[in-house]
Amino acid sequence: MTARRRALSPAGIAPPFARYSHGIAVEGAGRIVAVSGQLGLARDGTVPPDAEAQARICLANGLAILAEAGLGPEHVLRVTGFVTDRAHMAGYMRARDAAFAGVDPPPASTLIIVSGFTRPEFLVEVELLAAG
Repeated sequence: MTARRRALSPAGIAPPFARYSHGIAVEGAGRIVAVSGQLGLARDGTVPPDAEAQARICLANGLAILAEAGLGPEHVLRVTGFVTDRAHMAGYMRARDAAFAGVDPPPASTLIIVSGFTRPEFLVEVELLAAG
């Protein structure tokens, strides 16, 4: 059985202010996969200097983990992003939107500004929750 996703957007609240869903309901999910927070660390150990490039790596790594479980971007229910400064929000959001461009409805999403990560060069961390 394939899980069905449905956006939750009550008429009594303001719509999302970017490309995400307020909530996602899933029916028929055979499994839940939680992806630990991924940092912008490339396979070769390098860390790009900008937030958008780091976010692209975070998301690509998270989606690779889901692929190992047989799931894809269309199975993502929730994206939680963490950035170290408001200045990184736009780059993060561009990377998130690109990663889920073909997914309708888009996953629920939260973005949190934090004081930092384990190493100062890390600007972004992303975790995923999926069902399929």
